[in-house]
Amino acid sequence: MEHETAWKKYDEADLEALEHLAAEYIDFISENKTERACAATAVTMAEAAGYRPLAAAVSEGRTLKSGDKVWALAHGKALILVQLGAGSLTAGLNILGAHIDSPRLDVKQNPLYEANDFALLDTHYYGGIKHYQWVTLPLALHGVVAKTDGSVVDVQVGDDLGDPVFCVTDLLIHLASQQMGKKASEVVEGEALDLLVGNRPLLIEREGKGEATSEAADDGPAFEKLAEKEPVKAFALKLLAEKYDIAEEDFLSAELEVVPAGRARDLGFDRSMVIGYGQDDRVCAFTSLAAQLAMADQMLDKAAVCVLVDKEEIGSVGATGMASRFFENTIAEVMELAGEGGPLPLARALASSSMLSSDVSAGFDPAYASVFETKNSAFLGRGLVFNKYTGARGKSGSNDASAEYMARIRRIMGDAGVSFQTAELGRVDAGGGGTIAYIPAEHGMDVIDSGVPVLSMHSPWEVTSKADIYEAFKGYEAFLKNA
Repeated sequence: MEHETAWKKYDEADLEALEHLAAEYIDFISENKTERACAATAVTMAEAAGYRPLAAAVSEGRTLKSGDKVWALAHGKALILVQLGAGSLTAGLNILGAHIDSPRLDVKQNPLYEANDFALLDTHYYGGIKHYQWVTLPLALHGVVAKTDGSVVDVQVGDDLGDPVFCVTDLLIHLASQQMGKKASEVVEGEALDLLVGNRPLLIEREGKGEATSEAADDGPAFEKLAEKEPVKAFALKLLAEKYDIAEEDFLSAELEVVPAGRARDLGFDRSMVIGYGQDDRVCAFTSLAAQLAMADQMLDKAAVCVLVDKEEIGSVGATGMASRFFENTIAEVMELAGEGGPLPLARALASSSMLSSDVSAGFDPAYASVFETKNSAFLGRGLVFNKYTGARGKSGSNDASAEYMARIRRIMGDAGVSFQTAELGRVDAGGGGTIAYIPAEHGMDVIDSGVPVLSMHSPWEVTSKADIYEAFKGYEAFLKNA
């Protein structure tokens, strides 16, 4: 079975809507490079669409009724949006679930050191990356520093045009004969992914020795003492103190992420694609969010839910991952305020629900055709991808959607005129991967993986098709209305 490219069916109105959506998407992933930023921006967008905090409704004991819209946030890094429908919640919910974390480098808790007149930040990579892809790139630093006085400082350096950037260095080719003989997994070791952040020393005024500089007048004794042994590190700390009012000890309670610097951009002479950081899985998170907010002025039969979670790239663990109780607890609170509270109604609601686990799929790449099986591959431009199962080898770690649910999804997409395709994640035994799908499926609900095909997945710069982004949005919208 061949699926035609979606581009063939578009008229001028479709192309205009596609480009408008793609422009909004490029802005979203360019301006929100961490899970915290994605969640905060999503809350702002939701409130503009009429959503209100669930926590306020709980504290006020306010009854929720059909058409009400609420949001709930977990530790600033996971978000759930719920729009109540006309029917009972125990009849089930229509759920879109995506993740907003992406592979990156995380700054360690005790990171800053000086070596051979350089100041560097020690990092620990997050998620599955090819280490060698992260060297010699312009990199930015995004995140927060929580201080003991209760204040939280936002840090974002490297993405404004006037900002400096950072990098991880590589070995010059002239001395790399031994390095070039190593396996790709060993060319750059994880412990070597340290961020170069400075080279200028802090010069201290020494009375009577004629060594006074303009740097020394107000540095204070702490910087002076450090500068005697580690002047480059001292100068970096001085700059951090001046700009952010943070000290070295504040790294202990910081969450700082090293990400590629620069905006996402159109790709190709025809501008048909997007190249940008974090498209796994923010391309599905954005389209899921956009579809959820597009329902804001409609009365739905079933409640529509959008779940944006953290930690998928490291197993969906922790208080903000899909394996936490955040999802179940939020739905329980909503049902209580809607007059349908209790463990049994919650269990019935979740078991009767339908979900799209919105995560990206591997796009067929002709440069690496040997790891794909073309009959069951996703191709850029051919629309939304459904993976009946993912996993590795013998489908290990996978949710496997039922034939009946797959047939229902086909009907919904067909009725809405959505271009879609089905795929597996490469050839059998070539590798594999998983999503959040198996976790909500434990409640007995129908779940299937669906998303956008991506080239160069988990690299610093990934590639998607604008047509697939557009079809994903339309498909998610149709699902929320008709599942």
